[in-house]
Amino acid sequence: MIAVDTSTLVAYLEGGSGEDVEALDQALALEQAALPPVVLTEILSLPRLDRRVSSLVGDLPGLEVTEGFWERSALTRRKLLSRRLRARLADTLIAQVCVDHDVPLITRDANFRHFERHAGLRLV
Repeated sequence: MIAVDTSTLVAYLEGGSGEDVEALDQALALEQAALPPVVLTEILSLPRLDRRVSSLVGDLPGLEVTEGFWERSALTRRKLLSRRLRARLADTLIAQVCVDHDVPLITRDANFRHFERHAGLRLV
């Protein structure tokens, strides 16, 4: 399994290019792409969501929140914030669910590098 971040999924859906989009295309072809709950929420809340997008995300498996998730997320965010690093709440939740499931994340958002360095997140 490989988790997909909103930034890469939007780029893919808009016909963008890049290593992340290629990695997502490959993960989709191999049926290995999965969505963190926050990514699903972000995508489904887009004002101009078309049926094709809704169908695609509906077909992807989700990464479930496990027991203690909220506490681990808070500790992870506190760790980064105490180092004066950017740790947006949505990014923290996405990173934590990936760490909990031991799956790498495909993203084009550079803010995740802090989670990779300090919280055990693996990036593709």
